[in-house]
Amino acid sequence: MREGMFWIERCAILRLRSVSACLVASLGEFSPLFVMLRTDGRAADSLRHVTIEPGIAPHATGSALVSFGSTQVICAVMVDSDVPRWMREQEKPRGWLTAEYSMLPYSTLTRKPRDISRGKADSRGTEIQRLIGRSLRPCVDLEALGARTLWVDCDVLQADGGTRTAAITGACFAVEVACAELVRTGMLEASPFRQRVAAVSCGLSGDDALLDLNYLEDRDIDMDLNIVMTHALEIVEVQGSAEGRALTRPQLDRLLDLGAKGIGELAAIQAAAFDAHNSSLS
Repeated sequence: MREGMFWIERCAILRLRSVSACLVASLGEFSPLFVMLRTDGRAADSLRHVTIEPGIAPHATGSALVSFGSTQVICAVMVDSDVPRWMREQEKPRGWLTAEYSMLPYSTLTRKPRDISRGKADSRGTEIQRLIGRSLRPCVDLEALGARTLWVDCDVLQADGGTRTAAITGACFAVEVACAELVRTGMLEASPFRQRVAAVSCGLSGDDALLDLNYLEDRDIDMDLNIVMTHALEIVEVQGSAEGRALTRPQLDRLLDLGAKGIGELAAIQAAAFDAHNSSLS
């Protein structure tokens, strides 16, 4: 049955490519109707299908299952009525936000051992969780949060590229829900949540700029970026590496513009999910 479904999906992709080729032959490569189709049938500037399902972890203060295509990440926030020791020692009159990231053993095609069985932390996971924490702190007024820590946990359920960008996007939603819950339960008078952030990957494959890379695209891409922006499209962080060739300044600007387009769409998805969640509580 799975082989049959794969054959059907493959035929659909080939048919889309055939239609694209016909358009190019008839109208020319630079026709405004020309659309570069990818292995999953998307246009070059299209996101994967993105969903945010709230309340996936009932014991968390805020949580969501975020999906970017086949990539799925559980994002949960819990509130600790304390701050790190270094903040207490420095008498910092504010709260803190920190993040942890992990890939579940069955999230990839071959089993990924847990850190505890390896006896050391995964360096990639450590780098990603620091990125998540840095990306989310601009979302929250830490002084208004008070002497509390927001613990953000991002666990990858299924990996098909873009796990860090999906984690940031879903975790931002979970943080907003957690801040609203602090108000709803009377712990705070006003929400310390300030602004939404979202993240997306972009890359260059030949002369084509691609948005929201899946695993196969990320594996074979010439150059890729991970872009984090606010809902107002202000840059929070950009990570990039030249996999096969150096990047020119015009190419960088092209990728940043493409990323801004995707993040604008993600911010709208976050807002709609939060409004729907709020409506369900009233």
